[in-house]
Amino acid sequence: MNYKKTLLEKIETKTAAIGIIGMGYVGLPLALEFAGKGFDVIGFDIDSQKIPMLNSGRSYIKHIDDTRILNVINSKKFTATDDFNKLEKVDAIIICVPTPLNENREPDLTFIINTAKVIQQHIKKGQLITLESTTYPGTTEEILLPLFENPLSSREKFAAGKDFFLAFSPEREDPNNPDYTTSTIPKVIGGVTEACLETARALYSSIILKTVPVSSAKTAEATKLLENIYRAVNIALVNELKMIFDRMGIDIWEVIEAAKTKPFGYHPFYPGPGLGGHCIPIDPFYLSWKAKEYDFTARFIELAGEINTLQPYYVVGRLTDLLNSCNKSLKGSRILIIGIAYKKNVDDMRESPSLKLIEILTQKQALVNYFDPYIPVIPKTRKYNFGLSSVELTPETIKQFDVVVVSTDHDNVDYKTIFENANLILDTRNVFARLNFTDGHVYKA
Repeated sequence: MNYKKTLLEKIETKTAAIGIIGMGYVGLPLALEFAGKGFDVIGFDIDSQKIPMLNSGRSYIKHIDDTRILNVINSKKFTATDDFNKLEKVDAIIICVPTPLNENREPDLTFIINTAKVIQQHIKKGQLITLESTTYPGTTEEILLPLFENPLSSREKFAAGKDFFLAFSPEREDPNNPDYTTSTIPKVIGGVTEACLETARALYSSIILKTVPVSSAKTAEATKLLENIYRAVNIALVNELKMIFDRMGIDIWEVIEAAKTKPFGYHPFYPGPGLGGHCIPIDPFYLSWKAKEYDFTARFIELAGEINTLQPYYVVGRLTDLLNSCNKSLKGSRILIIGIAYKKNVDDMRESPSLKLIEILTQKQALVNYFDPYIPVIPKTRKYNFGLSSVELTPETIKQFDVVVVSTDHDNVDYKTIFENANLILDTRNVFARLNFTDGHVYKA
């Protein structure tokens, strides 16, 4: 049987059933895009709380409206489940699971490996499997390929490019970006074989305006790492310059604004209290770890990581100096953190530097609270269990704190009220200068 021809025909006629594993910030938008284009989609997740929410048309991600989910539920094009036996019913499987670091800043591929072993139990001939989770070059061929070539669902060995198809296509989601959506962000695709690339490209081309084929899965994996390492290194550069210029009495923000008037050869990056999100703080270490296998030390990447990791401690140092100048100690001081999300206008707090700030300040016995319009309660995570809820941002509340620290500059925060009522303000995002709210009680970090 010509499995490639059959699969391509199913994709062309939109009769291919799509299974997406991981209904998070990557998998859910992808599922909605396929379902919205007329494909039958099954969303898989091990979080049993997500399943009833999705099947009733409710969203747990701020920038995804309930209406989008309800529409595909009502059209019977999408259903969510934690029953992985249903993988046998789909023609294409897309893996969108987390790839964190362990405590030693080494890649933790537990989610990928466990998912691949589940697929190994249910894989059938003619299926396409693509991995979207960011990882080091070689993961698709070194970990996934051997498992799928030796399926537990069959006694015979499967051949990639003939019996099944395997590819890597890195996710490029940017939550709440008003200019780009899942369908308008070009999609890089690398297949294990030419047939794998052809089928994966056909699948993604059915929902995405532009696909970018590359020569191998390794190349596609490396592409994603380059994108995020580029950002991590440049952010580390401006964070280091921020600390240097501060000692010189120079405002890094003013320097950046002046530098970006150059119409060529310069792209602005901005400092902050640290790196957050599921990509930039993590992905560079995947490459530096893998590089050691080739007797190579990625010094540039590791140095950038050290500088960015230092930033929450730098902010706490600035905060300590600020309080000392007012004859106060950090211990016992009341600190209000503005913004827990890792970036503005989202409800995603993965790897947020605000969490590290709270940890450091609490260890130093400061009294910490926070305000975030998108995160009413800080849930327990693998690293943290603060048990904190967002305070109400009123003049009376603000006056109770010794210092207000702006960590995430959400647009819908009442900065005017903060400015008028805060005793001291430490601004890590330059938000008050941008709003022309400046006087002696606003400081930068």
